[in-house]
Amino acid sequence: MIPKSLKPVLESGMPLLKLENVHAGYGSFEVLKGIGLELHEGEIRTLIGGRGAGKTTTLMTICGLLSPRRGKVVYQGALLAGRSPAEIVRAGLCQVPEGQRIFPAFTVAENLAMGAHTRRDRAAVAHDLEMVYEFFPLLARRRREPGGGLPDYERRLLALGRALMSRPRALLLDEPVRGLAPLLAERIFAIIEKIAGEGVTILLVEESSHAALTLADYGYVMEGGKIIFAAPAAELLRNEQIRRIYLDE
Repeated sequence: MIPKSLKPVLESGMPLLKLENVHAGYGSFEVLKGIGLELHEGEIRTLIGGRGAGKTTTLMTICGLLSPRRGKVVYQGALLAGRSPAEIVRAGLCQVPEGQRIFPAFTVAENLAMGAHTRRDRAAVAHDLEMVYEFFPLLARRRREPGGGLPDYERRLLALGRALMSRPRALLLDEPVRGLAPLLAERIFAIIEKIAGEGVTILLVEESSHAALTLADYGYVMEGGKIIFAAPAAELLRNEQIRRIYLDE
C-alpha cells in the first residue's frame, strides 16, 4: 500500500490534467510550440521522442518551474498559472526529475521525509513513511544510510518513494530507467505499474520508447516542440512509421 491522496471528484469525462496550445522556453528560445495533451485519472500516459524534443520542458512547465508564454495548463479543472511549484505539489501533482536528484548527505529516512515537506498533516506523515517502507522493503533496510551511498537502482527507488510521501494524485516521471541495465529497468517499470495500480495517475517521459508504450495506455510522440502523433499505446506500437523512426527495438 502507498499513501492515498485526498481526491476531489472530477466531472465525468474531465481530464485530470490538460495542456492547451502551450508555448514555453528559455530566454528567447522557444521549445514548446503549441502542444496539447491530456492525462485522465487512472491512466498511464507516455510522452516519447528524441533528445531535445521538448519532453522535459513539458514536465517543467506543468510543474510550475517554467511559465507558459501562451496557452493553458489546467489541473483538476483549474488553471495552474501563477501557482508556485510547492502549491502544485500540495495539489497532488508531483514530478520525479531526470537524474532523480536525491539529497546525498541525508539518510534514506530524511530523504523520504523531505517528500512530505509541503504537507500540513504532520501526524499522518510517520504513518505514510511506514507505508512507503512496506512498498519498498529495500529502503526500509537502508533507512539509516546516506542516500548518496545507495546503488543507482536504489537511489531511483528512493526518488519514487520520496515523491509518494507527498500523497500525489498524479506523478510525472522523467526518464526513470535511463542508463539502467535492462533487468533493473524492467523492475522499475513493474514498480511504476504497481504504483498506478494503487490509484496514482502517471505521465511518463521516456526515451526507451518501446518499453514505455508497452506499459502505457496512451502515447504522445513529440518532435521539435510539437506533438506529432497521439493514439492509444497499442496503436502506436503497430504503426510502421512510429516503429521505424522512434521505437528502440
